[in-house]
Amino acid sequence: MRSRAAGRPPGKAAEPANENVIVRVLPFIAASILGFSCLAYASSRSQRAHGAQVFTNTGCQVCHSIRGVGGHKGPDLSGVGRRKTKAEMQQQIVFGDRVMPAFGDDLDPGDLKDLITYLKSCRQKPAKIPQQPPQANNSN
Repeated sequence: MRSRAAGRPPGKAAEPANENVIVRVLPFIAASILGFSCLAYASSRSQRAHGAQVFTNTGCQVCHSIRGVGGHKGPDLSGVGRRKTKAEMQQQIVFGDRVMPAFGDDLDPGDLKDLITYLKSCRQKPAKIPQQPPQANNSN
């Protein structure tokens, strides 16, 4: 079997790729990458917005607060996105635990996914409470 290089006259280099094709295709590739990344961001943003709506509409804010808004019966979820994985959040929401009821039957899969996307975006660091020096005992 002969290789393509064997059919060339000795000393003749392979022809370079057609630069015109590359010049014409490159902007299309760049635009496609940019377009897909914008779509992914917009999709994620709309999922977070819908998840925030699910949080409110299903009553999560009755027990939980985010950024100081909501109830205080359950834990503050302002930084839950830093502390919990998506799988841990799903487990907690769907099955509950000894203090939180299960909501698996109340949420359809799309709402659950968007709620978790929203909660994962809640990444606020806890507020640092300044420590006060011990007070002197002036009982004299």
